Amino acid sequence: MARHGSGIEGKRFIAWAALMGVASGAVFLGVAELIACLFARTASPILAVGSFVIDIVPQPLKEFAIATFGEDDKVVLLGSLGLAVVIASALGGGLQLIRPPLGVAVVLLAGALATAATVTRTGGSPLGFLPPVVGAIAGAVLLLILARRLRAWRDGAGTGSQRSTPGSAVDRRQFFLIAGISSVAAIAVGVGARVTSAATASLEAIRDALQLPTPNSTVTIPDGAELDVEGVSPLFTPNEDFYRVDTALTVPEVDPETWTLVIDGMVDERVELTFQDLLDMGVDEYAITLTCVSNEVGGGLVGNAKWLGVPIRDVLAMAGVQDGADMVLSTSVDGYTASTPLEAVTDENRDAILAIAMNGEPLPLEHGFPVRMVVPGLYGYVSATKWVTELTVTTFADDEAYWTPRGYSAEAPIKFSSRVDTPKSGTPVTAGTVPIAGMAWAQTVGIDRVEVSIDDGDWQQATLSTAVNDDTWVQWFLEWQAEPGTHYIAVRAVNKAGETQIEERAPIAPDGSAGWHRPLITVTG
Repeated sequence: MARHGSGIEGKRFIAWAALMGVASGAVFLGVAELIACLFARTASPILAVGSFVIDIVPQPLKEFAIATFGEDDKVVLLGSLGLAVVIASALGGGLQLIRPPLGVAVVLLAGALATAATVTRTGGSPLGFLPPVVGAIAGAVLLLILARRLRAWRDGAGTGSQRSTPGSAVDRRQFFLIAGISSVAAIAVGVGARVTSAATASLEAIRDALQLPTPNSTVTIPDGAELDVEGVSPLFTPNEDFYRVDTALTVPEVDPETWTLVIDGMVDERVELTFQDLLDMGVDEYAITLTCVSNEVGGGLVGNAKWLGVPIRDVLAMAGVQDGADMVLSTSVDGYTASTPLEAVTDENRDAILAIAMNGEPLPLEHGFPVRMVVPGLYGYVSATKWVTELTVTTFADDEAYWTPRGYSAEAPIKFSSRVDTPKSGTPVTAGTVPIAGMAWAQTVGIDRVEVSIDDGDWQQATLSTAVNDDTWVQWFLEWQAEPGTHYIAVRAVNKAGETQIEERAPIAPDGSAGWHRPLITVTG
């Protein structure tokens, strides 16, 4: 008898086995996407597993991903998961050929893991188990069929001096026909189901058609609020350029017609508000800068916008906050939670709001449409919950939010900071008069002055723009007579409380980075 598992001939069949494994994996995911589209739109296995990975990844790896890939971190994660699926499927196909039924066991195990990831997601559909279960069964059945055809082809083909039997050609054609049709069909069905799922929502059309109410009050922009310096960030960050950092692998789809906000916990009366209820309370315009705790010194995870919204304190007052509470646990439609100090959202002097609009238009889908929280002076992970659906009045002793057990502080006031926007490291400038400019922020306190030092020389006071308010960042600039060579530019801010920005570097965790921004600039002759 010929040994089909050895030599070039054996390797060729192992390669075809890997192909049939990939085909079965494609059918698994394609069928799962179809079932999700029909019965449980939020139960996509690949997205559920991706969200699970986001939840369990250690804090240093999360920060590495954000720092390295920025807003593309989720695309990289999905691509990595896709590659992992291809590799695992190929291995499963090889196992099914040489050690049956281990390949089928791999498919069923993947289905079980995907089912666990799906049904344990907060806010999941009651039928969330269906897509991964049906998908796994479909993938396993295809793997069994293809393995039988491949084995028959191998056994009939012979090796060395043996002749192929007439039936081996038939088995070969059937193998490729089944593998090809099933793979193409799975991809078409899976992609079609995902596209159909997105198109069915038509959320962009709903957002575009939403008529914003006229605010009771608007933000006055003072003269001199924006400096005419090339290279400095604009006073208000365009929506398309505003940073996005969250745990949502795909943007949640929330129709304002069905959106509700529940206020419960340590309150006198449970309150449930619709989107229209929120509008009927009347909205005002606010200018507030948001900062992400993942922002490195000199980084871009900070932005300023004009928001339309309703004070959170007014909503909480409708429910009646009970004595002893010190925290509001906000929950997103996708299960994300944030712990906000109660005093920060009830303070009459702080504009903590439920925002419905951003820079003159309804919230972009990726920035929390239809409603998100915006709280000045706190990092976003404890205050800026997007797609918010619940406010639970509680205590820090009784509840903790998403990031607290992952190495971050439960309370996170923003550390005031400054950065150099221009000139930039890596972009040489010509000797002569060079404008140095950037941004500084100290939400709820305000910036008093910004100082610049060249090559550790004396501190020079920069010119500040006129602040819109103490909750927004300010621009600053200084003219520099630059000489050829390399130079360090250091910047520091002093807030209105008289405090000077900390020089010593601090890491992002547990409560935000610190330190002076000090880029190295090359000046050419």
